[in-house]
Amino acid sequence: MTVAQALLAFLAAASVLTLTPGLDTAMVLRSAAAGGARQAAFAAAGIGLGCFVWGAAASIGLGALLAASTLAFTMLKWAGAAYLLYLGLKLILRPRDSFDVARDQTAKVAGWHSLRQGFLTNMLNPKVGVFYITFLPQFIPAGVSVVPFSLLLTGIQVFLGLVWFAVLVALTTPIGRLLRRPRAVKTMDRLTGGVFVAFGAKLALAR
Repeated sequence: MTVAQALLAFLAAASVLTLTPGLDTAMVLRSAAAGGARQAAFAAAGIGLGCFVWGAAASIGLGALLAASTLAFTMLKWAGAAYLLYLGLKLILRPRDSFDVARDQTAKVAGWHSLRQGFLTNMLNPKVGVFYITFLPQFIPAGVSVVPFSLLLTGIQVFLGLVWFAVLVALTTPIGRLLRRPRAVKTMDRLTGGVFVAFGAKLALAR
């Protein structure tokens, strides 16, 4: 497999994975509805940063340690599951009836809060690390420097994710007024909370 073939194959595979709905998609959509494009951009940046850190760790071999160490995987798994369950139950049990950012906090704080949530959601999910350590080697051709090429693949995957999130935000912004209605706010909070709880439970049961 040549470098060009490896890049094209990875681009195709990563594109399919990026378009698959998941926790990251739910987080970006809710951030877009809650605080508009700016807050969603912070959430997407946090998610992308978390993915890149995991990809970099896998590239230099730290991901292999996670995959080989049952204790490390278990500790990080339970921490991530607890964080997702906390976020989900909070949204389900105490849904808001307004996305009034000015009332809750300044827009700047809300943005950084979204970035932190996106980053922690990925960093506390060991399955992301295991994904990179098992996925990236399949697209590394013989004769290339493993670490730089793995970082390149990680950067491509993160870039595709950011582009997809931008598309989602663009589609969400025109209906932002509808999504800010009290009933819609509560429904979105509870739906997002349900997604978080489901992924938290799935992560807790992961091996």
